[in-house]
Amino acid sequence: PSTLTVSEVTTRYLRRLVGAASEYLGKKVTSAVITIPTSFTEKQKAALVAAAAAANLEVLQLISEPAAAVLAYDARPEATISDKIIVVADLGGSRSDVTVLASRSGMYTILATIHDYEYHGIALDKILVDHFSKEFLKKNPGAKDPRENPRSLAKLRLEAESTKRALSRSTNASFSVESLIDGLDFASTINRLRYETIARTVFEGFNRLVESAVKKAGLDPLDVDEVIMSGGTSNTPRIAANFRYIFPESTRILAPSTDPSALNPSELQARGAALQASLIQEFETEDIEQSTHAAVTTVPHVTNAIGVVSVSESGEETFVPIIAAETAVPARRTVHLDAPKEGGDVLVKVVEGNTHINVIKPEPKAKEDGEANEKAEVADDDSDFDDEEDEEEEEKREKVWKIGSILAEAAVRGVKKGAKVEVTINVNTDLTVIVTAREVGGKGAVRGTLSA
Repeated sequence: PSTLTVSEVTTRYLRRLVGAASEYLGKKVTSAVITIPTSFTEKQKAALVAAAAAANLEVLQLISEPAAAVLAYDARPEATISDKIIVVADLGGSRSDVTVLASRSGMYTILATIHDYEYHGIALDKILVDHFSKEFLKKNPGAKDPRENPRSLAKLRLEAESTKRALSRSTNASFSVESLIDGLDFASTINRLRYETIARTVFEGFNRLVESAVKKAGLDPLDVDEVIMSGGTSNTPRIAANFRYIFPESTRILAPSTDPSALNPSELQARGAALQASLIQEFETEDIEQSTHAAVTTVPHVTNAIGVVSVSESGEETFVPIIAAETAVPARRTVHLDAPKEGGDVLVKVVEGNTHINVIKPEPKAKEDGEANEKAEVADDDSDFDDEEDEEEEEKREKVWKIGSILAEAAVRGVKKGAKVEVTINVNTDLTVIVTAREVGGKGAVRGTLSA
């Protein structure tokens, strides 16, 4: 038998992909954009480029897998580019990666990543293998354990993966292996509820990965605007349903089972890479290298949000964000604010802002002694009752803006009745801030510069 290095295997694999793509397109494929994990080192990147070159494939660019997944959604014609925090849960067969990104005006910044080799698709396969192996031994007393025979184990794993895929599409699935071991056939069925019960530990592991990534980024689940589920394991409905409980209702969970407009999770990275290739295929190599140089891609960011203070008729002050936190600089944003109805002079306060999680605890209900004793007596016998009580007493959490330090104050004089005031904040690469305030449609403006 011949021995092949990892580089040689990679070259053969890429050569086969190039051949398949060329046959499909009807013309020779000579270059490509390749996605890589966020954990790839410079040596791994160089080895991948060298393996591609050996397969006669020019690498236009290497982009991170989570960025490709986000691009696959943001590049759709119906998509609107907005400032948002995104969690990309890439759940594959042999590893899981969770990445938190900040999208600011179409620029992606990775805030935190977590890599895990314990919770993945193969772990779910193993749950089914163990389940049906035990069922086989029950039906066939005295038979050998099929998990201890390499050929039988291979058959179990193949059928387990097929059953897992079937349970993602329907609520019931069959499991059938001919001549599993010692000539004994085996056939059984399983429903989705039973599958979700026996695989509960793995599903909870996915939850912990996502929660850990959000915490590592220094954020709260309430800060997350979108969760993009990528990788073949993301087709499992229970995983998306569990994520729905982690994040608030305002967070969009992009998975086949939760959003009808969701893309195929298995194709996200390839789709994103293809879109990136279409964008840069006409670029010169020097231009691509210059735009992806560390001095360009690793740019300063705004730590706290920058905005203005809005005062209501009752005198209550609220923060209006103009430049969101984690925005790469240079950045320029504009907002229009309502001036007082009667017009006059308007004082604009430019401040820093950060989010604060407000926990609203339910008010304790007054209970009579007799009623309390009666409920205590039936508590042991009525578990459903306890669940209802717990739901009623659940704490509510909401994200609110907290006004920080004042950066500048600007006075716009003589504003007309019913007019609006335009405030523009420009943050330069050296983190100096230029604030411009003026009446919309009016002449003249107030401008000031703040040092970093």
